[in-house]
Amino acid sequence: MRVVMKFGGTSVGDVDAIRKVVAIIKESHEQGNEVAVVVSAMTKVTDQIIAEAERIVTCTDRKVLDTFMSDLRTRHITTLEAVAPDYVEEVTEHIDIRLERLKNILVAVHNLRELTPRSRDYIISFGEKLSAPIVSAALRQIGIPSFQISGCDAGILTDGVHGNATALHESYARIAERIGSRLANEIPVIQGFAGCSKEGAVTTLGRSGSDYSGAIIGAGVDADEIIIWTDVDGVMTTDPRMISEARVIDSISFIEMMEMSYFGAKVIHSRALIPAMEKDIPVYVRNTFNASHPGTLVSRETHTDERIVKAVSLIKNSCLVSVSGFTTGRPGVAGEIFTALAEAGVNVMLISQGSSELNISMIITEDQMAQAEQALAAITERGLVKKYSFTTNVQVVSVVGAGMRGTPGTIARIFRSLGEKHINVLMLSQGSSELNISFVVNEEDGIKAVRAIHEEYHLDKESE
Repeated sequence: MRVVMKFGGTSVGDVDAIRKVVAIIKESHEQGNEVAVVVSAMTKVTDQIIAEAERIVTCTDRKVLDTFMSDLRTRHITTLEAVAPDYVEEVTEHIDIRLERLKNILVAVHNLRELTPRSRDYIISFGEKLSAPIVSAALRQIGIPSFQISGCDAGILTDGVHGNATALHESYARIAERIGSRLANEIPVIQGFAGCSKEGAVTTLGRSGSDYSGAIIGAGVDADEIIIWTDVDGVMTTDPRMISEARVIDSISFIEMMEMSYFGAKVIHSRALIPAMEKDIPVYVRNTFNASHPGTLVSRETHTDERIVKAVSLIKNSCLVSVSGFTTGRPGVAGEIFTALAEAGVNVMLISQGSSELNISMIITEDQMAQAEQALAAITERGLVKKYSFTTNVQVVSVVGAGMRGTPGTIARIFRSLGEKHINVLMLSQGSSELNISFVVNEEDGIKAVRAIHEEYHLDKESE
């Protein structure tokens, strides 16, 4: 069986974590599986590199850079010495070369006083460049043949969009040739989070980019399963930090998981599921620190059971945008509104329009309000709409479950549970798939709404 394992930042965050990772890989390898590994940067390293890159643009004290580079080296070399003592000299040389390249580009950014999207991508890809050789050496330390390789060299070819690149389909054949052909004899440790454009420029894959890398590699080698190893036992019915009674979902469909991740569930990003869906590869979400737990299976099957609702998620920092006063029945006005917002880089998460066509309500994130205001101001000046408004301090609650499809009274049941808690709904949106119902409430009612639905559908229990 071919297995692709992706390990997140906390899974490779320190010596003990890496030892757990190596034990997990060893067990699968000894079972006769062909294994490919994708790793993130060590915990917080990418955040630290981003912060340093942004700081150095305007800094006047270069000594801070020297301190940062020294601390970064110490952390990685200390970890290397503990997990792969026989390979310290070899891998230290490798790490030092990469650290020198990182320092050189940071100095160039400082001298030019400019951090371009291209240089930013190159800089923040270094976290994985430092972690991958350590994990590979740790495998060799226990006698498992292994090599480390960048996402680009592994075959991940992207559309060239810096900061949020998408893998091209031609990546799969390249990965099969460069990685798949070597799995019978070696375990590759692939740097997650990045690939490269056709011109050879490093491009990062956006939020949860290493998860996406894992799925791309899995699709490329025609894996039998992809395992996302993280620091939680699996996909939860809701955020356990909000609702302590949240439990692990045994199984969930790709579509349900994509709905959950789009509307706030952060355990795995929706884009990371697309390559797996294309090749119909089951994805498991499991806990590196509790490896005996079976985790959550994400697959094509909807796994419908007695439970109508499977999960409830919450998006904070949201903004309700209302646009009104355009001419009734005039074709194309809504299209022009959304085009203007798209051109301004504003992502519209939810849309609701009354049958009178006199008002459109939308949900965006608070950090995109300025771009939205500029776009809507231009539309207003052209006379297409009369007014628009922004309402902050709102949150989006999303209810997900394949069992909702065709089940009468679902919305009534949800709204009854909210009404009993005196929670007012500001906006409602439901997709035609009937897998998701999303609505907007005031900020102070967000967690209360999640709890009300969680209790209404007994999501803390194994069956309804």
